[in-house]
Amino acid sequence: MKTSTGQRYPARPENRIIDGIGTDPGRADLIWANPVRRGTIWQVTSATEQHLRDLARLRRVRDRIDREYAQPLDVESLARDAHMSAGHLSRQFRLAYGESPYGYLMTRRIERAMALLRRGDMSVTEVCFAVGCSSLGTFSTRFTELVGVAPSVYRRDAALATAGMPSCVAKQVTRPIRNREAPVTSQQLT
Repeated sequence: MKTSTGQRYPARPENRIIDGIGTDPGRADLIWANPVRRGTIWQVTSATEQHLRDLARLRRVRDRIDREYAQPLDVESLARDAHMSAGHLSRQFRLAYGESPYGYLMTRRIERAMALLRRGDMSVTEVCFAVGCSSLGTFSTRFTELVGVAPSVYRRDAALATAGMPSCVAKQVTRPIRNREAPVTSQQLT
């Protein structure tokens, strides 16, 4: 066995390679188990356990956003409850889920707003406040960014496009695409 520098290790049990104890769960790192040459295994395991604890905290933050999307939530209070700094939470959340906590919250709010607008029994202003947005302008702007049409246009067109469709199917068909990958246009709704 050789190291990256070309140095040979004798083939002894304490010099074995351990596969899959890296800190990144997406890839398996090769780590030497010899505590004298590469550090102790418990340090690597400790880093992995810390990463898993952080992922569990992020999952709890995401679950709280899903549950309390209509409440006034901010990154500072989410971070405080997760025992993280706001900056660390934002960075780790983006790494884990592909968008910031605020972006995820707004996506949840817009998804719920889409469902309420499809029903057609509430005005755009009522829907805005029902999903937890405090500004109609911000709500309309974010809705248009995610969905591709203004909330009033969506309310008018989506009710016709999803008429007779079960709500669970309508939710999947009209779900907004995150990260602006493929915005929905009004022609796709009809």
